[in-house]
Amino acid sequence: MREFMYDQPSILIASILFVSMLLSIELGYRLGKGSRQSEMSKGQVSAIQGSLLGVLALLLGFTFSLALQRYDSRSAAVVDEANAIGTSWLRAQMLPGEMGKAVEAKLREYTAMRVASAKISLDHAEQREAMLADAARLQADLWTLARQAVALDDRMVTTGLFIQSLNDTIDAFGTRDAALNRHVPEVVLILLYITFLMTGSILGYGSGVSGHRASPVAYVMVGLIVLLVFIIIDLDRPRRGLIEVRQDSLMELHASMERKTALPAPQAGPADPR
Repeated sequence: MREFMYDQPSILIASILFVSMLLSIELGYRLGKGSRQSEMSKGQVSAIQGSLLGVLALLLGFTFSLALQRYDSRSAAVVDEANAIGTSWLRAQMLPGEMGKAVEAKLREYTAMRVASAKISLDHAEQREAMLADAARLQADLWTLARQAVALDDRMVTTGLFIQSLNDTIDAFGTRDAALNRHVPEVVLILLYITFLMTGSILGYGSGVSGHRASPVAYVMVGLIVLLVFIIIDLDRPRRGLIEVRQDSLMELHASMERKTALPAPQAGPADPR
C-alpha cells in the first residue's frame, strides 16, 4: 500500500512540524499558566520534560540512521549497476560477427534509459511504470541476443562470460530498484511526530508553571529539530529534494559508450608493394 506521507514534499512536512511545535508549546504554556502546582509537581514536570527530550533524541538518531543507511545503499546500487553494465559492454566485444555490434547497441540504449530513469521521481507512478516496462523490454532483447550468440559460438571464454555478466546486469537492476523502494517506515515518522508534539507541550507547560514563557534557546532547539527532520526526509527521497543520489558512474559509462561509437572505423593500410 502506498504511504501518504512519502508522496508529500519534504519542505511541506518540515513546515507543518515547525508550526505544530510552536502551537504545542503555546498550548502547553497556557495550560501550565492557569494551573497551580506545588514545588514537587514542578520537579516532576521538569523530570518528565528531560525524559521526553531524551526519548526524542533517541528517536531522531534512530530515524536519521535508517535514512542514511538507505541513502548509502542506493548510492552503492548505482555503482554496482554501472560496473555490471560496463562488464557486459566489454565482454560483448568478444561476441562473434555482427552479434557483438548488435549487443553493444542494445546496451548503449539500455544505459541511456537507466540514466534517464534517475530523473523520474518516485511519486510519478505512471512514468515509473513506463520506465520499468522499457527496462524489461530491453532486458528481454538482450537475453534473446545472448541466446542467438550461444547458437553461433558456445565457448565459455566468449559467450559464456558474456551471459554471466548480462545476468549480473539484470540482477543489479533489481537490486537498485528494490533499494529505491526501501525508505523509512511511515509509522516511525508518525511516532516521531507524536513525540515532537508531546515534547513541545511539556516544554510549554513547564514554562507556564514556572510563570514565564519558554526561553529563546528552546525555539532555537525547535528550529534545529525541524532542520534535522527535513534532512532525514530529504535523504529518504532519492530523486527529489536537495539531497539526491548521484548518477556519475552511469553517466560516465554512457559517455564512454558514446565516445566509442563516435570513433571512426579503422581503415586498412596501403598494400605492401613487396
